[in-house]
Amino acid sequence: MKKKILIALLLTVGLMSACSEIKSHPMDMTQAVLNAESKADHEALAQHYEEAAKEMQLKVDEHKKLLSQYESKSYRYGRQAGNLKEHCQMLIGVYKRAVEENLSMANLHRQM
Repeated sequence: MKKKILIALLLTVGLMSACSEIKSHPMDMTQAVLNAESKADHEALAQHYEEAAKEMQLKVDEHKKLLSQYESKSYRYGRQAGNLKEHCQMLIGVYKRAVEENLSMANLHRQM
């Protein structure tokens, strides 16, 4: 019993730490957008948004692997399997939307 609780606790901590690695922007994005005047400024912003989209896509891929693990071996996770699956599905949706939004912003800046 104690072993199962310990495993569940370690999995939960691992999952939470994997989800908390979102990096903040290295620059003040509001100021960068407001100060962008030249084609080069907008190109730099577009590249920044594309890099952010790539990072978010890596998170999507990571959580898809976790979801696959939870689905194929749900017996390992006991009662928590359903919660872990739902959590991964929610994060996949969030990260996918982040990818779309970042790519949209990159396209907008490329058009300026």
